[in-house]
Amino acid sequence: MSEGERTSRRDVVTAARRIVVKVGSSSLTTAEGGLDVGRVDALVDALHDSALARPGDGAEIVVVSSGAIAAGLAPLGLTKRPRELAMQQAAASVGQGLLIARYAQSFARHGRGVGQVLLTADDMTRRSHYRNALQTLSRLLELGFVPIVNENDTVATQEIRFGDNDRLAALVAHLVNADLLVLLSDVDSLYTGDPRKPESRRIAEVRGPEDLAGVAIGSTGRAGVGTGGMVTKVEAARIATEAGIPVVLTTAAYAARALAGESVGTLFHRTGKRSAARLLWLAHATAPRGELRLDEGAVDAVVRRRLSLLPAGITSVSGTFVAGDPVDLVNPAGRAVARGLVNYDAAELPSLLGRSTRDLAASLGPQYEREVVHRDDLAVL
Repeated sequence: MSEGERTSRRDVVTAARRIVVKVGSSSLTTAEGGLDVGRVDALVDALHDSALARPGDGAEIVVVSSGAIAAGLAPLGLTKRPRELAMQQAAASVGQGLLIARYAQSFARHGRGVGQVLLTADDMTRRSHYRNALQTLSRLLELGFVPIVNENDTVATQEIRFGDNDRLAALVAHLVNADLLVLLSDVDSLYTGDPRKPESRRIAEVRGPEDLAGVAIGSTGRAGVGTGGMVTKVEAARIATEAGIPVVLTTAAYAARALAGESVGTLFHRTGKRSAARLLWLAHATAPRGELRLDEGAVDAVVRRRLSLLPAGITSVSGTFVAGDPVDLVNPAGRAVARGLVNYDAAELPSLLGRSTRDLAASLGPQYEREVVHRDDLAVL
């Protein structure tokens, strides 16, 4: 290895001891639908040789894998991803068993076992479910197994879907306290424009939002069997890096080189520090059930001073929600500035607006001397 190759190695990658790897449908399946055994085996070989078999104890790997719906297309006689939710769920039901069985067979070649972990957004937003997911993943890693995580497409509805596995991977990376997130796609890097055009340039590193200024990010993948695109991958990278986790974006064909620390793909450097896990899922894994419109004073208190939201700062309420549901807090212009778990039902709030907690306690009772959203249940967006 030359001196130049040594100095170009990405230490943040080679030093990682817990890695979440997300792989998209197009990297595992054929264009016609159905699993591509060779692609799955090649990915597993790369994960084993470059991470699991590292000197010392190696690295722990969590795989967030798309592909269940795509794997179920051919067995069901479908030529493309169905639009109907029930048919998507049927395809996922057929394909998920095939997908996990292939992973199990492939990892077994290296003496590794796998464990299937299927999640919905509901599992990441309900506190007890969230803890259970963490305990399951942690125990699998302790036992030396490779967790294979996917969205539970067989039961997820539109209201409780993550929408894409890129965002799920970013949340899982934070959940398991990962040192690195690797997003594998059918495009080898982030480019300044369409990578098929000669004028587009590869972006080797992203250190902050300013590095993405003027970058044209496409919205769909090439293969037509997945739901994500470069937009979702850049958003997932933002979620992870803001939570203190560096991200490598590249193609599955470069997985081994990327995990070895070579300068392939695009490296997104961490931009923030690790935050409370609850606040991350609150911001990125919940669907708001309503909105609370705030005056400027309340916006300042919530966003800048990170204080609890009191009834006095709320000017209007919309939506149907009950205590404990997530709601968006919006500024006078209607832009969401925070999301929190509300302490009142929607029907209770209109009569409380604009009043101090002391006044409410005196007229309605001490149970009303409480925050509408406590600062510990509030995430600034």
